[in-house]
Amino acid sequence: MSEKEDRFSQAMKEILAGGFTRTLLAVILGFVVGAIFMIGSNEEFIKSMGYFFTRPMDAFAAAWNVVSAGYGALYKGSIYNADADTLEKALRPITETLRLGAPLIAAGLGIGLTFRVGLFNVGGTGQIVFGMIFATWVATRLELPFILHTVVAMIAGILGAALLGALVGFLKARTGAHEVILTIMLNYIALSFFTFLMRDPNLLQEQRASGNPKADPAAATAMLPKLLGDEYSLHWGLVISLAAVFVYWWLMERSTIGFRLRMVGFNPDAAKTAGISVNRTYILAMGLSAAFVGIAAGNQALGTTTGVSPSAHAGIGFDAITVALLGGSSAPGILLAGLLFGAFKAGSPSMQVLGISPEVLGIVQGAIVLFIAAPPLIRAIFGLPKPQTTNALGALRDRLFGKGGAK
Repeated sequence: MSEKEDRFSQAMKEILAGGFTRTLLAVILGFVVGAIFMIGSNEEFIKSMGYFFTRPMDAFAAAWNVVSAGYGALYKGSIYNADADTLEKALRPITETLRLGAPLIAAGLGIGLTFRVGLFNVGGTGQIVFGMIFATWVATRLELPFILHTVVAMIAGILGAALLGALVGFLKARTGAHEVILTIMLNYIALSFFTFLMRDPNLLQEQRASGNPKADPAAATAMLPKLLGDEYSLHWGLVISLAAVFVYWWLMERSTIGFRLRMVGFNPDAAKTAGISVNRTYILAMGLSAAFVGIAAGNQALGTTTGVSPSAHAGIGFDAITVALLGGSSAPGILLAGLLFGAFKAGSPSMQVLGISPEVLGIVQGAIVLFIAAPPLIRAIFGLPKPQTTNALGALRDRLFGKGGAK
C-alpha cells in the first residue's frame, strides 16, 4: 500500500471514529428503537404473529405500515404537510418546529457551557422558572413603549435566571456543595416560589384566575413580535436563540473567558497553577449558563398571549440536557439537536392522531442519549475503529482534490 493510500485509509478511520459519525448512528439507532416499540404495540402486528409461520408477509406488512405511518406523521407534523389544501397550512409544521426548538436551543447552550467547564447543571427548570418570574413581572407590571418593553422584559428574564445560576456557583465555590444537589433543590424552591407568587393577586396572579396559579398575560408591548405575520405562531424568539448560538460559539471558541472556562473544565489543577481562579470560574460559568437558559425563560413568558402557569417551563430544563449531550456541547451541534427535538414536539400530536403513543418519541430521545453516552456500544454494533490520536483528515482532502486543494 502506498503512503498516499495509507494516509487516506487513516483519514477514513478518523472520520468513522469521530463524534459526528457516532452521533449520526446514535440518532439512527434511536429511531430504530422507536420503530420497535411502535411495531410491538400495534394490534395488527400482534394478530399477524398468531399465524406468522403460515403467512409471514402479513407481519412484515403490518410492521412496515405502522412504522411508515408513524414517522410519516412525524414528518407531516414537523416539516411539511403535503396533504394540506393551502401552502400556508403546508408550511405551518416547519414553523412550529422552529418555534418549539428555539427555547431548547437556548437552554441547551446553557447546559452545554457547564459541561465544558466540568460541571453538571440540572437546574434548567428552576432557572427558567426564575427567569419567567422576572420577565413576567416586567411584562405585566411596567408600562413601556413597544420594542423597549420587550427588550427590558427579555433582559429581566436573562438576569433572573443568571442570578439563580450564579448563586449555585457561589455556594459550590464557598461551601464545596455539589452543583447537582444544589440545582435539584433550587428547582423545587423556584417552582414553589413561582406558584406562591401566582396565587396572590397582589403579586403575579391574574385577576380572573379565581385562586388558580396563573399570571396575567404579557402586555401587548412586551410580546415577542411575530416573524411571519399572524398566520403563524413563530416569533422573534427564534432570532434571539440563533443570535445566542453565535454568542456561545464566540464566547467558548474565540474569547479569553472561554479559554479559561475550557481550561478549568479540562484540568482544574493545571488551571489553578496557571493563575486562574477556579472558584470564580465556577461562579461565572454557572451564571453564564443560566443566562443562556434565561433566553428560554423569556421565550416562554413573552411568546404566548395567555398568562404563564407553573407548567410553562414545559420540561425544557431537562430536555436541554439531552440537547446538550446530543450536540456535544458545541454551538452547531446544539443548534441541530434543538431543532431535532423541536421537531419531535411539533410532530407528536400528528402521531397521536394515528393512535401512536406520544411516549414513543420520548423513548427515541432517551435511546439517542443512551447511545451517545456509550461510544463503545456504538463502535461494537457497527464495528467502528477506536478514536485515532493522529490527524489524518488532510489526507482525504489530498485524495479528492490533490495536494494543492480544490481546483
